Amino acid sequence: MLEEKLDLTVLKKLGLPINDEIDLSLWNDFLTRLKNPTQTIEIGLVGKYVELHDAYKSIAESIVHAGAENSCKVNINWIHSEDISSSNYIEKLSNLNGIIVAPGFGHRGMKGKILAARFARENNVPYLGICLGMQVAVIEFARNVLNLEDADSTEMSPKTPYPVIDLMEQQKGITDYGGTMRLGSYECRIIDTNSKVFKAYNKHTIHERHRNRYEFNDSFREKYIAAGMIPVGVNPETDLVEIIEIPEHKWFVGVQFHPEYRSTVLNPHPVFVDFIKNSLVQ
Repeated sequence: MLEEKLDLTVLKKLGLPINDEIDLSLWNDFLTRLKNPTQTIEIGLVGKYVELHDAYKSIAESIVHAGAENSCKVNINWIHSEDISSSNYIEKLSNLNGIIVAPGFGHRGMKGKILAARFARENNVPYLGICLGMQVAVIEFARNVLNLEDADSTEMSPKTPYPVIDLMEQQKGITDYGGTMRLGSYECRIIDTNSKVFKAYNKHTIHERHRNRYEFNDSFREKYIAAGMIPVGVNPETDLVEIIEIPEHKWFVGVQFHPEYRSTVLNPHPVFVDFIKNSLVQ
């Protein structure tokens, strides 16, 4: 289309300025890596809307961006969280090089997501938990490492004895969902310079987009740190936990925000890039 000067025709029709020196080198570099991968890996995308792939379109595209950045073809295994059970999760997940647990609201499919996080943690499989996917990892760790039986999110179990995921105090009196949602861009301070996310971003302060109601319950923070799940990123104004990691794991990261909203072809998101990079390392 460039050779046929379609771009010039479109610019003229739209009345936009025409630049005779169009530089497509970065785009062509992307296409070269995309079309000539040197490796192929299997990534499991665990969610409860996988029958409609467009529900996770931003995540799928972010995986493509990160795969190209690593000269890697990524086969996405679309795994319905309701199809994962205690009797089959090892069989369903054992062929994967990495696991992403997708965001969402509500209790449906939670057991499967928790089992996916457990499998990744126990088998040293790279794990990326996004929003609810981070909360799932926190719940799984509480139950199986901290031995807090019935630990949960108050979204799923309002009377849980161990609300490791909960509403902030100032949110609890608000009944309108919109009033309790954290929406838009928020600052996050990466407080551990030895963390995997710091190495991925290579900076202390980041800004990421949010769409969530429930948060990591800070009253449990010291228990998690002592047991090996570390909050490595926090909001500097509220001290809310934004990022968790397990340092002893190959690559186990949960983020409260949505990195997929900021990934583009020419600027693949560093969290996805590092996740795919570490999924390549066996």
